[in-house]
Amino acid sequence: MEFVPDVLSKIQTVPDLAEVLEERRARGERIVFTNGCFDILHVGHARYLARARALGDLLVVGVNSDRSVRALKGPSRPLVAEDDRAELLAHFAAVDYVCIFDEDLPNALIEVVRPAIDVKGGDYDAEKMPETPVVRRYGGEVVILPLEEGRSTTRVVTRVLEAYRPGEPGGAP
Repeated sequence: MEFVPDVLSKIQTVPDLAEVLEERRARGERIVFTNGCFDILHVGHARYLARARALGDLLVVGVNSDRSVRALKGPSRPLVAEDDRAELLAHFAAVDYVCIFDEDLPNALIEVVRPAIDVKGGDYDAEKMPETPVVRRYGGEVVILPLEEGRSTTRVVTRVLEAYRPGEPGGAP
């Protein structure tokens, strides 16, 4: 029999997430939230998620839908479909819940999650983020974590394209 961890239970719809978080909040648990495209996961993501989770009792990850990734990154993205990105994130021990959202900004999902802490990577400025006022309205704080130098999806994509240039050894014909 094939071993498949019960990670799919971590992937929640918005209404189901609202219900489970209400129970966790009632127990006094500190909710941490982050969001992103998470297209092509790499060690920078893993380290970021572990650091985010360490800031509270549970970590909720909002994943941009395929439509919203295209709106943010262009027509050639995402490279990995939303359901696969959500499931990959659910496999991380640091991640308690994953929720796909279709809006370009995570504000509507943040209103449901009402995190004590909203986490973003070091390429963001909390005072310029459109979600900051939403987080603060619920008494939450925005925490910016440092980026992992040399770790980014863009860098991975660039390396793959360089490695598989037509006519290069090991590249496309």
